[in-house]
Amino acid sequence: MAELAKNKRAYFDYEILDTFEAGLILTGQEVKSAKNNGAQLTGAYARIIGGEVQLINAHIKPYAYASNLESYDPTQTRKLLMHKVEIEKLTGKIQEKGLTLLPLELYTLRGKIKVKLGLGRSKKKQDKRESIKKREDDRSIRRAMRKVK
Repeated sequence: MAELAKNKRAYFDYEILDTFEAGLILTGQEVKSAKNNGAQLTGAYARIIGGEVQLINAHIKPYAYASNLESYDPTQTRKLLMHKVEIEKLTGKIQEKGLTLLPLELYTLRGKIKVKLGLGRSKKKQDKRESIKKREDDRSIRRAMRKVK
């Protein structure tokens, strides 16, 4: 499993409650670009529109060697492939107050490009401060442990 892109901002801004895996429909040039580190998930989100899951605002830059670059939109809406039961489960959970469907990672699995989606609740400013403090405390503990050895 090779990681192509990761949405680190989603882990900071949201409390991830549940994760799902979905396939991603891409054109040939988008696949090549994503495999050459040309994908960004920061600011992207997913929505259920008409019974289908759509990835919105994910940026996949144009492949340099492709021929039809004039009509290519890097942030176009892309369809995600999920089982109908999973989509119905997500629809019920998203309708709860304050839950958002976010792409967390873009990776390859057995030759296919997959997206790890997270069902998240937005963190408050105080929660973000606590996350930063915990991270800094963990760093200082690791530093102290290194000095002891």
